Amino acid sequence: MSGPPVLDGRLALDDGEIEYRRIEGDPALPVTVFLHEGLGSAALWRDFPDRVAAETGAAALVYSRLGYGGSSLPAGGAFALDYMHVEAEGRLPAILAALDIERPLLVGHSDGGSIALIHAGAFPDAVAGLVVMAPHVFVEECSIRAIVEARRAFDSGGLDKRLARWHRDAAGTFDAWNLAWLDPRFRDWNIESYLPKVTAPLLAFQGEADPYGTRAQTDRIAAQVSGPSEVVLLPGCGHAPWREAGEAVMPAVAAFAARLVGGYRL
Repeated sequence: MSGPPVLDGRLALDDGEIEYRRIEGDPALPVTVFLHEGLGSAALWRDFPDRVAAETGAAALVYSRLGYGGSSLPAGGAFALDYMHVEAEGRLPAILAALDIERPLLVGHSDGGSIALIHAGAFPDAVAGLVVMAPHVFVEECSIRAIVEARRAFDSGGLDKRLARWHRDAAGTFDAWNLAWLDPRFRDWNIESYLPKVTAPLLAFQGEADPYGTRAQTDRIAAQVSGPSEVVLLPGCGHAPWREAGEAVMPAVAAFAARLVGGYRL
């Protein structure tokens, strides 16, 4: 079984080394930074970042968080229960500073969407805008059921082989994420306190057939952020709007990015 694709660059952080890929674009536009899902990686975005860059003309950064893709492996066991906060408030600012990226447009999927929201709430002036797809701001029962099912699929349903295409250590990556979410203490995880501090324009997508979350997530986001927000509900779409409903997502993201440059208007 071949390992994950080799990306363009590597960046040393205090606690490990990440892989990343940069896409060239207009330096006058906000750089689009892609934050992957809980079992994703830079390469698992496939050509979506390239298509967004082509549509918007903006440069882009795609990277794998520690423990994912070809980045440094997790130390072992589960991620800390505040792993999304650690990424949003510690590693992401360090990565942006090291690569000279200021006020990016953050595009986050699932865990990546939650990380984008935490970052934008913690550093309101450091973000030009946010696109979040299937984000979580609190834990739902359906989320836990889906993550239990993911465990079953990894152990016996072939998910392990599929993930091995994208991660150096598929078992280590899966366990670190899955064990954190299934820790009973994680039921109390909630990032709604960050939402009123999110002032940047926000575009949110939620699949109405998403097994990991319901529209209650995006409803709470829209009701609590301080900046302008739009929510797009996608009938029949599951957990990956960028892949499953690209015909709706791509033009909406491109139009949103254009409004950021032209002076945001709903």
